[in-house]
Amino acid sequence: MTSIPALSITVLAALLAGAPAWAQFKVVSPDGKVTYTDRQPADAAGRIVPLGRTARAADTAAALPAELRQVAARFPVTLYTSPDCAPCESGRRLLQRRGIPAQERQVLNDDDGAALERLTGGRTVPALAIGAQVLRGYLESDWQSYLDIAGYPRASRLPQDWPTPAALPLTERQSAEPARRAPQALPTPVPALPDIPASGIRF
Repeated sequence: MTSIPALSITVLAALLAGAPAWAQFKVVSPDGKVTYTDRQPADAAGRIVPLGRTARAADTAAALPAELRQVAARFPVTLYTSPDCAPCESGRRLLQRRGIPAQERQVLNDDDGAALERLTGGRTVPALAIGAQVLRGYLESDWQSYLDIAGYPRASRLPQDWPTPAALPLTERQSAEPARRAPQALPTPVPALPDIPASGIRF
């Protein structure tokens, strides 16, 4: 029997630790009982309602090949970048080569920078979130290892015509019209991690 390296166990535990902050579902059973869960129920009896960020990505996730759908639901990947950032481009190319269905969010102003710090514990780009695990700065070996442990395949399994989602600003932009709406709530921040000695740009 092959033993799992201690590092792999530690990393997997970190990936699982904060999953509710990244993907949540409401399950309404036939008798009306409501249950909230951080994982996509596989054989739940009743109605499954995606919440928050999961709801916005539900249609895209449903179109993923079966081998990617489960891992993407458990450990969604978000890439944080800024314009004219060479390490960001390197990280983007790595995700594209592996066929990772990642969402890209761009840091374009001070509000975005503050949001990035709340979510990742720092203002360095690129940053990669795999579930609740955050990697700051680009170091290919680290990114590859964490994606492996999460269960993403090494070679792309995406269809050839799979559309690459457009990069979006990290925070919602307010219109020029006078508005009394409260700003959109950000996802629950993950705990700050120690700085990773990797190539990156501090925003």
